[in-house]
Amino acid sequence: MEGTTAVPIAAAAFVGTHFLLSHPLRRPIVRRLGETGFLGIYSLVAIATLGWLVVAYRAAPATAPLWPVNDVLWAAATIVMLVASVLLMGSLVRNPATPNPTGTGTAPDTASGVYAITRHPMLWSFALWGLCHIAVYPVAANIAVAGAIIVLSLVGAALQDRKKEQLLPEMWPAWESRTSYWPFAAIAQGRARLGAFGMHELLGGLVVWLAATWAHLPLAGWAAGIWRWV
Repeated sequence: MEGTTAVPIAAAAFVGTHFLLSHPLRRPIVRRLGETGFLGIYSLVAIATLGWLVVAYRAAPATAPLWPVNDVLWAAATIVMLVASVLLMGSLVRNPATPNPTGTGTAPDTASGVYAITRHPMLWSFALWGLCHIAVYPVAANIAVAGAIIVLSLVGAALQDRKKEQLLPEMWPAWESRTSYWPFAAIAQGRARLGAFGMHELLGGLVVWLAATWAHLPLAGWAAGIWRWV
């Protein structure tokens, strides 16, 4: 398969198999093969489809950008990526959505830090990454890959809510009542208050943002973030 057609097909395979294995196929596979068997199949499929996507992306021919990219767009994407980095680092600590082998879970009495912004900070950080990369590199292959990440993240967040409501019927609905799927919605509705960020969120997010944007030059051949202007 040649051209940019291979990229969206590989992206659809990567996203589609993730959803199929994570939701409708998970329970029957676990019944037959156990949790370890399921994780083995899931990992193999994920690695295979991701590898296909990487190969297809690298082989895709360059296409013309769909819109002009200027410094204003770059500056906006740079700021959004800083927010995404803070969300990502905040999601690594005390995240109620983190799988618990015991099948139980707890959530804070109040949402603070990144969880006041959204109860899915990690998945929203990936979605914002995808949006920013589409904005500043609007070529066909990149839009297909970044679009797949956005769909995987945001649809995955909604499906995670549904699954958690079933697995944790006492804890998760209460957590949902204090937080929001959409960023800043709970704050706007008065159900959460912005603030109480930890150093791992702010300082960690800043370090990740600086390192990741700096790495674009040696890895991709062009400067990103504040490194475009310094």
